[in-house]
Amino acid sequence: MTGWDEALTAELPQAVELRRKLHRDPHVGGDEHPTAAVVAAAIGSPDAPAVAEGRIIRIGPATGPAIAVRAELDALPIQERTSVPWASTNGAMHACGHDVHLAALTAFARAAGKVELPYALLAVLQPREESFPLGAKDVVDSAELARHDVRAMIGAHVQPRVRFGEVAATPGPVNASFDTVTITVTGRGGHAAYPQDARDPIVAAAAIVLALQQIVSRRTDPLAPTVLTIGAINGGHAANVIPETAVLRASLRTFTQSERERLLGLIESIATSTAAAYGCTAAASDELGEPVLDNDPELTELVWPELATAGLRLSDPLRSCGSDDFSFYCERFPSLMMFVGTRTGGFDVQPSLHSPTFLPVEETIGLVAKSMLAGYLGACRLISRS
Repeated sequence: MTGWDEALTAELPQAVELRRKLHRDPHVGGDEHPTAAVVAAAIGSPDAPAVAEGRIIRIGPATGPAIAVRAELDALPIQERTSVPWASTNGAMHACGHDVHLAALTAFARAAGKVELPYALLAVLQPREESFPLGAKDVVDSAELARHDVRAMIGAHVQPRVRFGEVAATPGPVNASFDTVTITVTGRGGHAAYPQDARDPIVAAAAIVLALQQIVSRRTDPLAPTVLTIGAINGGHAANVIPETAVLRASLRTFTQSERERLLGLIESIATSTAAAYGCTAAASDELGEPVLDNDPELTELVWPELATAGLRLSDPLRSCGSDDFSFYCERFPSLMMFVGTRTGGFDVQPSLHSPTFLPVEETIGLVAKSMLAGYLGACRLISRS
């Protein structure tokens, strides 16, 4: 197809202005309606119907297969600490680059309206990537993607761990599953002066924290990426009172479904047996989050030459124990999540994602848009093979 370079380049100045507008007025998960309305209008479809509190906009052929490209609507509850005139001041911040993704998708979608498309482009403006209930799952469960005959799903996420101008398009698992476990330890409350009459759940909880460390160090293959974090411990209110309960909150990240199931069971087993040794009981409840994000190998390899044509260098493979609800699309369609290198101006050590100073330079918008285009063109080749 011809005309893409000119069409996309022409849209970038407006995309920069859109990015600034979105960055100045961010909205957290569950409150993204204003953001969805602004982006839908910028694409040229202000009346696009709401889907799972987001929007889906079809461009190109009205019937037949479609290739979906996702961008996330939500910001994070972070107080911004940058000095740009268009910084957020409302206590929320696009500290994960979602404003860049939305601006890039808008530029790509507007450019797509100026060329002849072999297959429809479906712009998916997705809510709640950062919060529960996860937006991607709701979009998939809505059946709208199936109604549009989606054959592939494309995502592109800024990533300061990748060199600027490079893109990581790695086949296979690239992000971990993410689950939350709540462990409630119950003992017998009492006076701190008479511990023999009580069963201290805080001591039992402390022992559980230590006992759980063996899951990664001694019960998991060192070559299998696994992270178990105890992020919160709550119990008691007074120094001279032994409370009745203590609550632990843990997160688990793994790279295979079988390990995910095994380790969730192991956490519960270790917690209950350790608590019993201290005369207490423990109950574990799981809140399942994102599955493993698994890039389709065939689609990934078809996108590589398209990235090169767009002037983007392929980086070394990138896998991380981060998680993204894009993984729900991977379970239904051939999908590819790319990580686009970026940088924040004025820093020797680059701020990380979710940092109050994370602010990708504006040239990143064009790089993300080109990556989305490369993903679309690779998906076109995948469909033509079927």
